[in-house]
Amino acid sequence: MKYTRDNAMSALILGFFGSAWFSWAQAEPPTGWQPALNVGSIISLVVAVLGALLAWRSWQDGSALNAPGAMRRYGIIVGIEFAVAAIGSVIATLTNPELVAPWVCLVVGVHMWPLASVFEAPALRVLAGVLVAVAVLAVLVAWRSDVAASAVTGAGAGVALLVFAGWSAGLAARRSGRVSSGNRSVRRRTASRPER
Repeated sequence: MKYTRDNAMSALILGFFGSAWFSWAQAEPPTGWQPALNVGSIISLVVAVLGALLAWRSWQDGSALNAPGAMRRYGIIVGIEFAVAAIGSVIATLTNPELVAPWVCLVVGVHMWPLASVFEAPALRVLAGVLVAVAVLAVLVAWRSDVAASAVTGAGAGVALLVFAGWSAGLAARRSGRVSSGNRSVRRRTASRPER
């Protein structure tokens, strides 16, 4: 993402949802997973808060959503995501509740693909691929073992979202620092000019 604010908002949103996925994994976690899931959830929230602070600091930086039609495309993509996830979750709940978490993860992953073009962020396609792989792996593991699909999905999605959120927060912090340094340099140069 080329805008500091977009990176900061990504850190906020993905960190928040990373924490939610770690929490979902705690519905039926294998023995010994609980401490790691708790730590992942807490770190995700810390990254989300950092993202919020960076977004507030860089709100005037602009956003890819300011481009003509971008906000409309974003709304359509997210709206379709919520609708498909909700409909699939209802069907899964009535037929095989164990598939709810993998289904939601799959839909979230797929919706990242068109969002990559909206935000001009190819890295979102990598995240999309990882989330889709997590969803598929969770189903396979659940079928072949006693580990709940929600545990595998929650842990896998949580880690993926946390890593990407942390990376986004790092980019936002670095760019925010450069912008602040640049503004200070401009102010110093302006102040040093003699009055005419």
